[in-house]
Amino acid sequence: MPHGNPEGPLAKRQKVSAVESPAKDAVNSSRIFAPFRTYDLRRGLNLVFVTRPQTPAIITASFAWKEKVFAAWGNRKQGESQGFWVFQRGKKVNELELPSDLAEPIQQILVFGTWVVACASTRIEIFKSSTLEHYTTINTMTADKGGNEITGGVTSMPTFLNKIFVGRKDGWVEIWNVSTGKLIYTVLPPRRDYGSVTCLEPSPALSLLAIAYSSGTLVIANVLMDRPVIQIEAGSSEALVHSISFRTDGMGAGHDGRKDGVMATASRVTGDVTFWDLNKGGRVMGVLRSAHNPPFRDAKNVRGGISKVEFLAGQPVIVTSGLDNSLKTWIFDTSPFSPVPRILHSRSGHAGPVNCLHFLPTDFDGAESGNKWLLSGGRDRSLWGWSLRRDGQSAELSQGHLRKKAKKIGILASSPLAHGPTTLLEDLKAPEITSIAMSLNRDGGIGAIPGKQPIWRKRHNDSKKKTDAEISGMNGWESVVTAHKGDSHARTWFWGRRRAGRWAFPTSDSTNVSTVAISPCGTFAIVGSEGGGIDMYNLQSGMHRQRFPSRLAPSQARQVRLQQLRQADDVAQLQISGGHKFLPGTGKHTKAITGLVVDNMNKRVISCSSDGRIKFWDFLTGTLLDQLDWAPMTYPVACKYHAANGLLAFACDDMAIRIVDMETKRTIREFWSPGDCINDICFSNDGRWVIAASDDKTIRVWDLPTGHLIDAIRLNKPCAALDMSATGEYLAACLKDEPGVAIWTNKSLFKHVSTRQIAEKEIGQVSVPTVSGEGNQALLEGAFEEHEDDVDDAVIAPTVDQLSSELTTLSLVPKSRWQTLLHLDLIKERNKPIEAPKAPEQAPFFLASTSNSKAPGQEVTAEAAKDGTTSRITKLDQARFEELFTTRLRQGAQTGDYGAFVDHLKSLSPSSADLELRSLSVGNFDDESNELLHFIRALTSLLEARRDYELTQAWMAVFLRLHFDVVTESESLLKALGQWKSFQEREGNRLDHLAGYCSGVVGFLRSPRT
Repeated sequence: MPHGNPEGPLAKRQKVSAVESPAKDAVNSSRIFAPFRTYDLRRGLNLVFVTRPQTPAIITASFAWKEKVFAAWGNRKQGESQGFWVFQRGKKVNELELPSDLAEPIQQILVFGTWVVACASTRIEIFKSSTLEHYTTINTMTADKGGNEITGGVTSMPTFLNKIFVGRKDGWVEIWNVSTGKLIYTVLPPRRDYGSVTCLEPSPALSLLAIAYSSGTLVIANVLMDRPVIQIEAGSSEALVHSISFRTDGMGAGHDGRKDGVMATASRVTGDVTFWDLNKGGRVMGVLRSAHNPPFRDAKNVRGGISKVEFLAGQPVIVTSGLDNSLKTWIFDTSPFSPVPRILHSRSGHAGPVNCLHFLPTDFDGAESGNKWLLSGGRDRSLWGWSLRRDGQSAELSQGHLRKKAKKIGILASSPLAHGPTTLLEDLKAPEITSIAMSLNRDGGIGAIPGKQPIWRKRHNDSKKKTDAEISGMNGWESVVTAHKGDSHARTWFWGRRRAGRWAFPTSDSTNVSTVAISPCGTFAIVGSEGGGIDMYNLQSGMHRQRFPSRLAPSQARQVRLQQLRQADDVAQLQISGGHKFLPGTGKHTKAITGLVVDNMNKRVISCSSDGRIKFWDFLTGTLLDQLDWAPMTYPVACKYHAANGLLAFACDDMAIRIVDMETKRTIREFWSPGDCINDICFSNDGRWVIAASDDKTIRVWDLPTGHLIDAIRLNKPCAALDMSATGEYLAACLKDEPGVAIWTNKSLFKHVSTRQIAEKEIGQVSVPTVSGEGNQALLEGAFEEHEDDVDDAVIAPTVDQLSSELTTLSLVPKSRWQTLLHLDLIKERNKPIEAPKAPEQAPFFLASTSNSKAPGQEVTAEAAKDGTTSRITKLDQARFEELFTTRLRQGAQTGDYGAFVDHLKSLSPSSADLELRSLSVGNFDDESNELLHFIRALTSLLEARRDYELTQAWMAVFLRLHFDVVTESESLLKALGQWKSFQEREGNRLDHLAGYCSGVVGFLRSPRT
């Protein structure tokens, strides 16, 4: 049997088995989307490296020592595997073997001297740091009621050689000698009612150890004398002290901050850090309020509190790590002296699961911000903007001075000795976001509405608070509108200023907001309610502009009633009259609005509701124009619109996705999901794909022209929301009950993707992309991976007749084919191995070297290649294939019709087309046999016919790159090339004129000043 992992280095991208790799890719990866990762390594707390491989289970403890990082993972009590790994600069370099009888998760790791200490719940494992071999196991002394459980962790102290201190549940602190494995001494609590030990920390002073108890008492004891030196009340029975740190730069205490003796304490129950001056018995110097968010009411999904505080050695900097998914550094450098530090750097993300996603659209200037930024709203009541190019630019959109508001109303005024949480900022934030709508056409950037403005005003008629319309018209206004859970107001945001906007738009029926939309021009916000009401507001002034259906005056309402009575008498005439089928003021939805859309010309508003009806409204008058009634069979739960092709996609409660043409109001496609209910849908950037996420943990991709299911991704958890970038490069998705966002890249941008129908049984389990990249593919690896061509790849692209000879048309050849042809040389150059395979210097006699022996499958390939070169039949087939290209080219030269030749060239793969173009010859240097001349004339005829414009440019670029030296030496070729150039310049100038005219008109209409 061949070895599964042959010894010896392989050539770069060397293909070992050509049979097994495609099957593996089909099961374990997506055909279209590949994971994407972003790194920024420059300033602040930006990422340096991420360890890989990814641990099989959650990391329970970690410790950094010299150039290594120790990490323990897994819990055998929960049926998981358990391990202890060593990393160096992000790569796994070693592994410590845990005892087989260890069934407790490792909660803390400590490395000191020559020992590695791994602390579990009731036992401590000791390893040698030099050899990483297991040395001994220390079991704490047994006690009643689980008193021997380790609750305060382990620590070591200077000058105490081979000694560790262990904090127990019964309040004892045991001193063990790890070398002999013997218990040396036990430090008892000063009082029996102090409770369990929650934290241990050695002080900079020798022999002094800080011990925190569950009663809230903190004792600094001299362990040599076994006497308490300082005793303070640092917490309470509800807010335990879980982390202690001492400042070591000799500053910070006293009234001027020039004395030594500063201690910081923190708790997981609050988000505050308390700073103590330990001189003269200890006192509170200051409290850093809300350093991290406190736990939310929904503590299971949205966590909070501080897990660890630590002063940097010899520096006035303290690092805090929070359970709210944040890491911050604070510095003491304010003048005059302040006992409370200021923020230095911060890295954070969502503290709770993500609810909704939205890529930034492109603005009227055509900027690429839509491909760079991603908006996300989560259960932690925050709105984040994520940069896909530079991770350090990601930030949360401000909701005002929350800490200042909290101080005014007394939330942050409580004493650090008070019971329970001392901060509660949850109620000061907006409720969690459920829907996001955005348009950048009126966004003013950083200069929109200068000065300080009140946020989210709910009364817009106050003349004192009105903003000058001329100022907002010159600088722009809000560009983001959000709906919130359990709130009757939709809120606006400034994207350019990264802060909350001025307006909070209420619903007309006072019910909660269910969904929002924004007009493409960026001027109007549409708000849908759970009661079926639809309202339109002006984002510049905050004024209410329209209702759907429109509100009628009393006289108009009487006329509508009379007209309804007349029509009720003659139903037949009502059916015949097509001009006024729906009367003004009628047609309101009876249930919650599930989707809102504004068409790209601001003419119609489309709404769908739980009542099973899809309604088309006039944008200006609010009159109902048409409707689709799908009740009682089904009703839409979500709606997405693609402006380029005018299609609407509706996800329905019967697990179907229906595509409706906006012009004809007819359903043109139906896609059925065999799984559970559909959570979210989106269009691809070109409108060819519909992507849906369902509750069966699967993301499916359907191709609209063919109606085929062309790709699917099965994840570990259901996908809650997804969106695709405006350029089609990225697909973003968030999983249920997860705070992260997964990003995939679109493989179809750099390789051909088949539209073959796939079956449900072909869908394989795929891991969510990780920052470490474990199990993922890089962009170049995905571009150059070798796959077997699908059957439908050989189908020639169809040719469509031109609508008019005045139109310049493009071909239906996939974009990836002619782009690959342009850069084929670069692809081949990158695919070349860096160096030839080398035999290992000292290989065992029983292992064959890869350079001397053939890998599995290579023997047959070599023999087949040899047979191919000697087979006469193969040579004849190759000659016939090459003859087909030249024959059709010469036939076109004789008849003047190059259609058959162009169709044949379209059907060739990029490598075949490149080979044929290289094989063109000048013949006998006459016009009849000069294939180069015929090829130039064929491309000139395509320019004259104004067909396949992008293919003509690509083929000519490759032709000139290959035969430039021959063309410059031939007068006939230069003359023919001059004719092609004249047609090219004429057509290019005509297209530039048309494009410039259209761009100017559109820019004038969309400009904020018009």
